[in-house]
Amino acid sequence: MPADPLTLIVGDEELLAERAVGEVIAAARADDPETEVIDLTPENLEAGRLAELTSPSLFGGGKVLVLRSAQDLGKELIAEVLAYAERPADDVALVAVHAGGAKGKALVDGLSKAGARKVTCSKITKPGERVAFVRAEVRRCGGTIGAEAARALVDAVGHDLRELAAACSQLVADTGGKISEEAVARYYRGQAEVSGFNVADSAVEGDLVQALEKLRWALATGVAPVQITSALAQGVRALAKVSGAPRGARGAALAKELGMPPWKIDKTQRQLRGWSADGIARALRVVADADAQVKGGATDPAYALERAIAEITAARGGR
Repeated sequence: MPADPLTLIVGDEELLAERAVGEVIAAARADDPETEVIDLTPENLEAGRLAELTSPSLFGGGKVLVLRSAQDLGKELIAEVLAYAERPADDVALVAVHAGGAKGKALVDGLSKAGARKVTCSKITKPGERVAFVRAEVRRCGGTIGAEAARALVDAVGHDLRELAAACSQLVADTGGKISEEAVARYYRGQAEVSGFNVADSAVEGDLVQALEKLRWALATGVAPVQITSALAQGVRALAKVSGAPRGARGAALAKELGMPPWKIDKTQRQLRGWSADGIARALRVVADADAQVKGGATDPAYALERAIAEITAARGGR
């Protein structure tokens, strides 16, 4: 059977782990459409069952044994799995799905030593990794998407990979495959524009009309005022950090110095146009005042935010 006899899937990103399992099953069934798939868990894998499932059958036929939550296996069952891994059956593909971490590490080490194909499915946590996932997912669906459009989609949909994957598939189907920022905004209007960070971006870029429109939309759809002041603060602080960066620093060295991903630095550098040091200092005072008002000092947080945005956009031009 073309599927690897031993596959070790390590990581807690469920979508990626499920896809890795699916690829093994697909490979096995491409060779034998009648391949049987058996899901196993520590709860239903009693001692001796693995030997029973992997023993030659009178009726022949291949099997894929998917051992889920393998990190929860006890010592005896780990020993049984590793003993089998030393001499795997010809018509059986064993897939062990391990969440990662120290628990059950003996199984990971043992299967690795036995030559299992290892697939890493670590949790995607960094913004740049999510953007890369979206771009790869769109390619997987037969389309193309630029970095900025991919970031806009992450901002619109959120961090859940299943939702991002579904959005990528839908956009490829609806747009013919070439996904632009305009397409993301068109299909996800009402999500992309309610983010506090979208409000902040328009404010620091000096677009008062757009910033106020996005603010009202955000508030109308339930975004908390404190989240918007936080986004404004982060946007202005990013301007201060990047404007004060050491001259000559570039790329990874600059990212390390500032503690910011390269894409964020590039975006902030573009937003810096029109800003002076005095203007940034003024904007920092504005967001500090707005934060205090939203957290209790103002009777109308919406008005406090509107005024803060107006003052930030004015500070950009030095007016």
